[in-house]
Amino acid sequence: MLRQFRECYSDLSGLIPCPVLGSIILLFIPNSRIRLIRFIGLCVSPLTFLYSLVLRIQFDSSTAEFQFVGTIRWLPHENINLYMGLDGIPSFFVVLTTFPIPIRILVGWSSIESYGKEYVIVFPIREFLMIAVFRMPDLLLFHVFPESVLIPMFITIGVWGSRRRKIRAAHQFFPYTSPGSVPMPPAIPSILSQTGTTDSQILSTTESSERRQISPWIAPPAPSPVKVPMVPVHIRLPEAHVEAPTAGSVISAGIPSKSGTYGFSRFSIPMFPEATLRPTPFIYTLSAIAILYTPPTTLRQIDPKKIIAHSPVAHTNPVTIGMFSPNIQGIGGSILSMLSHGPVPPAPSPCVGVPYDRHKTRPAKYYGGSVSTMPNPPTISFSFTLANMSSPGTSSSIGEFPILVGAFQINSLVATLAALGMILGAAYPLWLYNRAVLGNVKPNFLHKFSDPNGREVTIFLPLIVGVARMGVHPKVFPDRMHTPVGNLVQHGRFHR
Repeated sequence: MLRQFRECYSDLSGLIPCPVLGSIILLFIPNSRIRLIRFIGLCVSPLTFLYSLVLRIQFDSSTAEFQFVGTIRWLPHENINLYMGLDGIPSFFVVLTTFPIPIRILVGWSSIESYGKEYVIVFPIREFLMIAVFRMPDLLLFHVFPESVLIPMFITIGVWGSRRRKIRAAHQFFPYTSPGSVPMPPAIPSILSQTGTTDSQILSTTESSERRQISPWIAPPAPSPVKVPMVPVHIRLPEAHVEAPTAGSVISAGIPSKSGTYGFSRFSIPMFPEATLRPTPFIYTLSAIAILYTPPTTLRQIDPKKIIAHSPVAHTNPVTIGMFSPNIQGIGGSILSMLSHGPVPPAPSPCVGVPYDRHKTRPAKYYGGSVSTMPNPPTISFSFTLANMSSPGTSSSIGEFPILVGAFQINSLVATLAALGMILGAAYPLWLYNRAVLGNVKPNFLHKFSDPNGREVTIFLPLIVGVARMGVHPKVFPDRMHTPVGNLVQHGRFHR
């Protein structure tokens, strides 16, 4: 076992052990040395990001085969092994998982006053769990690791939440998300008894009738609608997002939703292709309702964090439309939107968190006219407003257009409704920007305004670069994803 672990470690290039070792080191540092703890956390998280970036650069995009492969024999009698590897699609998601962790530490550098050591430790643990989600193509482990990610998020909301409702939000978040995984435990033994394995690579090559595919198909994607989230199981996200600290909002807005949509592309489509086509009208209906439902619901809010909390709902439901459109345009566009979902929905959270740390109030009306006294934050916020509107030149626009093209080939009505919802979706970021930035200064509420300091500018800079990089020069992403997306469409036998 130890020899196999060493071989696997060499293939992993230190990616998975890096956040784990960082957390172990922090455990032995006294709580009183909080600056050293933050400094070590700030060093470990960029190191993990660089590891993931090197793996992505070394990745051979011309093949759909798994790379950087390592195997640890875990339950050999049951043919269940810790198989680790990367193919074309998860290799991008691993980078997006490690990308926001340094931002999270900088966001809470001065605002987290209690349990500072535990705060720095909990996010590398969650980072490790999310990396494992994308690196282990085993059905059993896909059940274990995404559910384990909920525990650090539950702690983050309940311990470091910003208001008194944080305990209620934490308890609502955990039980509301977990029941979606109930079909998995009975389905995994059923699949194992029928095929003799839980490895998705083998299962995707196993022939079975459509009737036999339907019952196991329900299990792997069952947690995905809650994690995406899709209407009507989206209630937990706004409450958790509002009550979480700014760093928790940055993580929750970007990472969990990717694991939800990733479940469709990793397991449902390649393993159960015929059964996947059956619920497509139902998925289309729920997604179209969510896209049209989000803008009017968001416009009724007065808290900027609630407005931002509804943003992932608007951005991820077009992804599900594209994912269930059985063509390269739809699935490729949905994956591009998932990549854009890394920097775009989390970016507005620091825009709200920075002034909240100064003034301890969040209603948008109190900040009206701030452009007259601190011009830099409104400029930064405007760039993220354009990204939330899916303006050309931002990362959001490059994925939504292929989704509409792919959906139009399958169902023109759904594509039209989705396009209408995307147009209406430009209303709430503009409304928030107008309310919180423009207008007359309100000195009776806020007497002191100040521009972001160096640490806060460092928070915004990588987010701006990520949004602009994907929007201005997007060609590199479709080129590197063409082979795995084409293989997914062909392997899923999506032909009508």
